[in-house]
Amino acid sequence: MTENSVDPETGIPVPEGAANLIDTEYTIGQDNIQTQVGPFGMDIHNPVFLISGLSIMAFVFYALALPEQAGEFFGWLRPALTSSFDWFFLSAANIFVLFCLALIVLPVGSVRLGGADATPDYTYLGWFAMLFAAGMGIGLMFFGVLEPVYHMAISQPLGTPSPIAEDGSIIAANVDAAREMGLAATIYHWGLHPWAIYAVVALALALFSYNKGLPLTIRSAFYPIFGEKVWGWWGHVIDTLAVFATLFGLATSLGFGAQQANAGLEHVFGIPNNTTVQILLITFITAIALVSVLRGLDGGVKLLSEINMGIAAVLLVFVFFAAGAMAILTEFGQGMVAYAKDLIPLSNPFGREDDAYRQGWTAFYWAWWISWSPFVGMFIARVSRGRTVREFIICVLLIPSLVCILWMATFGGAAIEQVLADPVNSPVKAQVIDSYNPPISLFAMLEGLPLASLTSVIAIVLVIVFFVTSSDSGSLVIDTITAGGKVDAPVPQRVFWCVFEGAVAIVLLLGGGLAALQAMVISTGLPFTLVLLAMCWAIYQGLRTERRA
Repeated sequence: MTENSVDPETGIPVPEGAANLIDTEYTIGQDNIQTQVGPFGMDIHNPVFLISGLSIMAFVFYALALPEQAGEFFGWLRPALTSSFDWFFLSAANIFVLFCLALIVLPVGSVRLGGADATPDYTYLGWFAMLFAAGMGIGLMFFGVLEPVYHMAISQPLGTPSPIAEDGSIIAANVDAAREMGLAATIYHWGLHPWAIYAVVALALALFSYNKGLPLTIRSAFYPIFGEKVWGWWGHVIDTLAVFATLFGLATSLGFGAQQANAGLEHVFGIPNNTTVQILLITFITAIALVSVLRGLDGGVKLLSEINMGIAAVLLVFVFFAAGAMAILTEFGQGMVAYAKDLIPLSNPFGREDDAYRQGWTAFYWAWWISWSPFVGMFIARVSRGRTVREFIICVLLIPSLVCILWMATFGGAAIEQVLADPVNSPVKAQVIDSYNPPISLFAMLEGLPLASLTSVIAIVLVIVFFVTSSDSGSLVIDTITAGGKVDAPVPQRVFWCVFEGAVAIVLLLGGGLAALQAMVISTGLPFTLVLLAMCWAIYQGLRTERRA
């Protein structure tokens, strides 16, 4: 990381070279409550910290006190929202992709984040490692095998027929189309659209903090819309929504991670797969995340992200060659072609009949990515100073998409080949298609390859390290928002949020399992989608006033 001058009030690097600073009457921390209890200090924004903190504590107590009632509510909430607002989520995600692609070709793409003379803080390798580990992590591990197989055989996106008959035999005439659609439908969920969502938030935060001199918080991006009113209740509402979305988005990922780690431990070591073990896993891994919190961004998140990339690369290379390099490359090529061919039909929000895919998967995913966007966006913004807007969009939007596509083609392609080659004895078919056991799907695929015991242990370790990275990164981001944009707030506040991330994941598992996790993501992602749509307009207004290279 390069050395640069830091504003003592905001803790944010000052612009280097020409930049159009916003002259505001707001002083960072003017609404904060500062206390000192022994060696522990607090520097919290009033009322964002208090409203969000108390609301989340009340939610935790409600779910613990009335688990059955909470479970019934969550079970009703998810399908109610996805069936009513699927068109809205799909339309918004399309807008985010088109907006990002436009910034690449428009003249404003030459604006440099951090000022005209700013230089990047991190190398490409370190930058990619951090944005990739924070952005996808647990999700790739959980869905990398499950989703391509499921879409190929069950969900039938765009009405593509299944290649597997009711008696388990293969319908040869349906194989090619189903295989291609399984990968295309998966790539659609992990390619341009999610990274466009992340890029919008990250660009807004980086632009208005590094070029405009405003606090590193979501409300700052709305200065072109609200002016000085953004520091009042309009801004309080925006930042509080960001906290809710981030916390429940993270809790969902932590819940997925705990279930998958538990499934792997049962598969390899025979440890019982139940809610009690998953709660112990969340508690244990949250404790590890606290250590990372205390080490800070470079000593904690950056180090763990690079470890993640190393382990993930080893597992990816192993599966790539063990499953047959040529077969995987073929799957990759066919998946890319099918994705390009079906991108517009899959993105169409109206007049479709594939409700199981569009509502059960796509609407949930877009809500999940949107709820993650304050977390991933702020994290990407903090490590992206010095890049031009064009470089930023290309790297954040396109390169991680290609990595995700390669991952899905490798893991999902290997699983599809196992199912089609021997549908009667395939562990993947038994776990994904016959019994639908999502957490075990990855380990079922590894079971069909050499060194299954070793690679399963590596997969468990990778899930846990992704778990720790997400928890640490998330607590850093939520703390920054609830400290009014201060990036150097007291460590006890990050500890508080780290603990509550784990607590929310636990109560959601107790109050309905996967359905509860997914329901809360959708309910918080829905209002925050409106925030992101307005953010696109604010970004363009902010870029218009900046000096171009």
